[in-house]
Amino acid sequence: MFISFEGLDFSGKSTQVSLLKNFLEENKKSVYLIREPGGTAISEKIRQLLLDRKNFEMQSETELLLFYSSRAQLIREVIRPKLGEGIFVLSDRFHDSSTAYQGYGRGLDLDFIKSLNKFVLGETVPDITFFIDVSLSEIEKRKKLNSEIELDRIESSNDEFYRRVRNGYLKLSETEKRFKRIDGNRSIDSIFEEILSILKKHPKFRG
Repeated sequence: MFISFEGLDFSGKSTQVSLLKNFLEENKKSVYLIREPGGTAISEKIRQLLLDRKNFEMQSETELLLFYSSRAQLIREVIRPKLGEGIFVLSDRFHDSSTAYQGYGRGLDLDFIKSLNKFVLGETVPDITFFIDVSLSEIEKRKKLNSEIELDRIESSNDEFYRRVRNGYLKLSETEKRFKRIDGNRSIDSIFEEILSILKKHPKFRG
């Protein structure tokens, strides 16, 4: 089963990915955790280019294509083989991030992004996607609480950018059946309880 987690930076999605990994392993499931961009030697090098604060001159089109280059490598080198072995693959971000961040956030052509999805992903689409939805005011509060952490190139974007990104995620949650919108303004435990409740009802999980 292929499960992805989406959300704005500082939404808490990585915490929930980790909790789910631990839960599945405690229940004797084989699990493989990946992050985007990254997950392979080549993809990690692309990640460095994408997130390096020295690369603020990077064009939006370059950013989009680098994300998909990393993703193409990850899908063929890791995701498809692991799924073929019957392993649960958990992804901290996947292709929906490109729709939200580069499509809605950067204003790039959504139809072109759909064509990239068809070309790069094929049938390799998450069975379920948990969107941890957190308000922009809460995101800002969390950034201030973690002020000692140096923001990467994308995390340094302004509030208007993040407003567009969140709007993109909200539209995806309205149009994609696999998308499950989770209120991320609550406690970590209550968020995880809802994730488990939804996951346990999924036919592939029950199977």
